Amino acid sequence: MKKLTLPLTKEQIQELHAGDSLLLSGVILTARDCAHKRIFEHLNSGMPLPFELKDATIYYAGPCPAKPGKASGSCGPTTSARMDSFAPRLYDLGLNCAIGKGEMCEQVKEALMRNTACYFAAIGGAGAIYGNAILKSECIAFEDLLSEAVHRLEVVDFPVVVAMDCYGKTVY
Repeated sequence: MKKLTLPLTKEQIQELHAGDSLLLSGVILTARDCAHKRIFEHLNSGMPLPFELKDATIYYAGPCPAKPGKASGSCGPTTSARMDSFAPRLYDLGLNCAIGKGEMCEQVKEALMRNTACYFAAIGGAGAIYGNAILKSECIAFEDLLSEAVHRLEVVDFPVVVAMDCYGKTVY
């Protein structure tokens, strides 16, 4: 199992292959459906995003409230296909990686290849494990969306599998 620190460089992404198991440490942003819609409202109206997209990793998840002494509650992945219509443009704007659950469409695969980017799969039903890998969580955008707001997570040893690599290979 490879241990990598985010953000990943293009050279690191080129070394990843579909099926590789990874432990990620560093900063991950969360964004589910509602946050993606809000991101696109900003982009379409020419407003700057309230966070940096270039070289970012977005986790398709919404963290549950933390119990005392914890940075986050359960934080499992949501179905990635719901972001199929958003992901290609975000990759074209500099997104490096996304993390979610399940297969993504052909247009996402093409965007990954075009931008030397990748898509990681997280394990559905393992939200408690992912929550325990979060050292710090803060809401950084769209607070009114509650758990679907954009959160900045600092993670250590966050387990994922390379689901789609920058060469067009997929575990699906």
